[in-house]
Amino acid sequence: MYSVEVKNRIMIAHTLPREVFGKAQGLHGATYGVSVSFFAEKLDENGLVVDMGRAMEVLDSVLEPINYQNLDDLPQFQGLVTTTEYMCGYIFQRVCDAVYLHKLARGPEELDRIRVTLTESDVASASFEAPLTASEVHNE
Repeated sequence: MYSVEVKNRIMIAHTLPREVFGKAQGLHGATYGVSVSFFAEKLDENGLVVDMGRAMEVLDSVLEPINYQNLDDLPQFQGLVTTTEYMCGYIFQRVCDAVYLHKLARGPEELDRIRVTLTESDVASASFEAPLTASEVHNE
């Protein structure tokens, strides 16, 4: 299996309003390193999994609306607990939407899996990984 990984980072604020989160129940900030990996069994006619430049553009466009935002204030997160794990799934879905809309040149039939990893520190990260067939386009 071949893979290409692109990275960026975002800064967000949010609350985690459940007792299990202790001090993180209050408003706090997080800086996430964001990695997205694209997997394919076969390379395309140009020898690529995906074009890295296009993958970076997609990642940038997915992160831009949430970067430097208080997630509690954004309508798409109302009533949700925006844990690191949840945000992995959210970003995964937005990246999959871009694949289904052919923004990476290769479509869902040519890519096998995508993994999104958010790194909070050098000792803590979370990921969401699934085959592309597990997703569908969301117009949020």
